[in-house]
Amino acid sequence: MKISASIYSDGKRPLKEVIEDLNSHQVDLLHVDCNDDFRVFSDIQEIRKWTNTPIDLHIITENPEKYFNELGACPVEFVTFQFEQLPPDFKIPSDIKGKKGLAVITPTPVSVFEKHQDFDFILIMATIPGQSGGKFDALNFSKIRQFRNQFPGKSIHVDGGVNGEVSFILRNMGVACSVSGSYLFKAPSVGHALMDLTNREHSSEYRIADFMIPYAEAPVVMENELSVSKLLQTVEDGKLGFCLICDSNQKLIGLTSNADIRRGFLKHTADFNLVEIEEFINRKPTALKTTNTVIDMMKLIRSSTFPISYLPVVDDQNVAKGIITFVNLIKGEL
Repeated sequence: MKISASIYSDGKRPLKEVIEDLNSHQVDLLHVDCNDDFRVFSDIQEIRKWTNTPIDLHIITENPEKYFNELGACPVEFVTFQFEQLPPDFKIPSDIKGKKGLAVITPTPVSVFEKHQDFDFILIMATIPGQSGGKFDALNFSKIRQFRNQFPGKSIHVDGGVNGEVSFILRNMGVACSVSGSYLFKAPSVGHALMDLTNREHSSEYRIADFMIPYAEAPVVMENELSVSKLLQTVEDGKLGFCLICDSNQKLIGLTSNADIRRGFLKHTADFNLVEIEEFINRKPTALKTTNTVIDMMKLIRSSTFPISYLPVVDDQNVAKGIITFVNLIKGEL
């Protein structure tokens, strides 16, 4: 996951000193907030003299067309417009360079992106826009999942309240870029904050229930529908490499993974017709509780004697509540 540093969040130092500091720490992007202020483009022209780091421009205005000439004369690598301020018929001219994004605040549904599918990414504002140092609203975890399901080919950026723990969760969810402002500049140093944002170990404030894939979206086979074909098709359709097996009360009774299927077939290479359904099922899968924290999850993974790519999530009564998968985290670390 790329880190986009919000350059105006450091109000104590001259802009050039801020940029030089960020440049020396090889930050991925420079996030520039434009709250209907043309002077921002003068700053961008100066920044171009100091660094080649890509510019991530966020424009908040009710009259976006007045910025089109500026964007043509002073192109940026990423430009985002705030949805709530835009006119209904908003379109970006095709000659405007760079990747285009649509920013939405927490109450705005991600479905508004439907009318802007020519854009490259969404920017989810996880705190109140303009409020530096605000807390990340956990509702946005579900918005990230919804957007990924609805627009799988588009990228997700997040701005607001991103600390070390939230950064870990966002990486796990496959977020492409997070904007960091006050967290970056209030740390002992920019380098210290960047290390924390890319670290794998963090203190915990959020619970697994806050960011897991919920049961309703998980690949599940009911116990009374068990068959080899049903298991194989559910694993295939789920595209995660496994599926849960639950009883009529939604209690977790097992798990079937690609590895379980492979082992089941290897026992009967002479005659696959001899394979029995039970040979595909792990009746004692490792699981997380909804109340577990990120630290609990990391401890569980470390204590495991085998690699873990996914985990079922249950409550205290062993009722299946969701799943955690590390596919996006692995991709994001490459």
